[in-house]
Amino acid sequence: MTMPAGDDRARPRAARVPAPADGEVRAIVVAIARDLDTRKSEIIGGMSALLAREIDQLDNDPQLVELLEASVAGNVATIVDVLANDIPVEHLQPTTAAVEYALRLAQREVSSHSLVRAYHMGQDDLMRVCYEEVTSLGLSTKLTLAVLKHLSDVIYSYIDWITLYVFEAYERERRRWIGAQGNVHSSTIHGLLDGSGTDEGTFEAETHYRLAQTHVAVVVWSTRDDDPSLNALDHSLRALAAQLHTDTAPIVTAIDRRTLWAWLPFGRRQPAIDSVALAAALTPSPGTRIALGLPAAGSTGFRRSHEQALAAYSVASEHAMAHRPIVSFGDRGVAVVSLLAENLDSTRAWVWEVLGPLAEGTEQAATLRTTLSTYFETGQSHLHTAQQMNLHRNTVKYRIAKALGDPSTGPGSRSRLDLALALQVCEYLGAKVLR
Repeated sequence: MTMPAGDDRARPRAARVPAPADGEVRAIVVAIARDLDTRKSEIIGGMSALLAREIDQLDNDPQLVELLEASVAGNVATIVDVLANDIPVEHLQPTTAAVEYALRLAQREVSSHSLVRAYHMGQDDLMRVCYEEVTSLGLSTKLTLAVLKHLSDVIYSYIDWITLYVFEAYERERRRWIGAQGNVHSSTIHGLLDGSGTDEGTFEAETHYRLAQTHVAVVVWSTRDDDPSLNALDHSLRALAAQLHTDTAPIVTAIDRRTLWAWLPFGRRQPAIDSVALAAALTPSPGTRIALGLPAAGSTGFRRSHEQALAAYSVASEHAMAHRPIVSFGDRGVAVVSLLAENLDSTRAWVWEVLGPLAEGTEQAATLRTTLSTYFETGQSHLHTAQQMNLHRNTVKYRIAKALGDPSTGPGSRSRLDLALALQVCEYLGAKVLR
């Protein structure tokens, strides 16, 4: 995604060059950069959480959050390298993640102000960390000011340059994306979803899609590393519509070049949707994922099914769910887990309280969780659990006893409902809630 060094578009203007530092200041800055390097994970995590929390529209999609973290990681690593090795800012190339994040925001119609504000907030957060590093050294006032000035000059120069670069990339992509959308009815659909002015009559006249019927909302996206084709995603969507025997063609809008939103029309019918059977029948191409809402009628149902599809998408996007190409909001546990995923810190603490040692991120704990979860699914039958897992009945009994632990203090002391739900959260959210 980076542009050739000789491309004038890659340089909106020359970066401001910081004044050179004297030897003593330079040595201190290098030492600080080394300390920052050891703290990179902490700095990146804190900054990413700050930006997602404080800036509207940056935390409303799991893939956008992942890209945000990758962009922050790339920028922080570059700044640390610049400080440690005295690299001139004008010799740099933007990281792929930083450019890709700007392009994705442009495709999602996220304001460019949010992008620029994120960089300035990141700059402020990194300077706060640098200030803490400098003050911990106990330098003289004069030397402290000199070091802080050099750090500020270098970081400002980098942020000034990268902000101009990604803003230009954003603007070009925004113009291209608007021109490429063609017949996807994006503004009309968004207007109906957010209630910003599109009435039902205008919607139907412009999209030729009838609202007075049953809808199933769909999110189709790609997880491939290379650039996917929207046509390939659209092909998967059309295959899904054919498999479910929709009354007419679905209505589709591209959210970015990796994501489609769609609604499948079913007239007066209430389709029965089995995500496992659908996945077996469709065998989506590698990297293509599908999330489904529940059937619902009218304009209210159009919005509600879409909200459910987005909730299913938020769960399906977790790494622990990567093996499932199709996930429905109606699948066991998806609705509840999607709600719990909205407050991960609280959910993680609750899972640890309920499961105790079963919440460890170890292979042994994972085996016990799977066995106990299957045990609950089979109506707490040792025999059926053994048959389903292809184990000896005594092995199942041993694992269940070990998983439940002390009846007065272990997981077995909690209600069966809490245990089953906590196990479901671990299955769907994986490492995000494990110790």
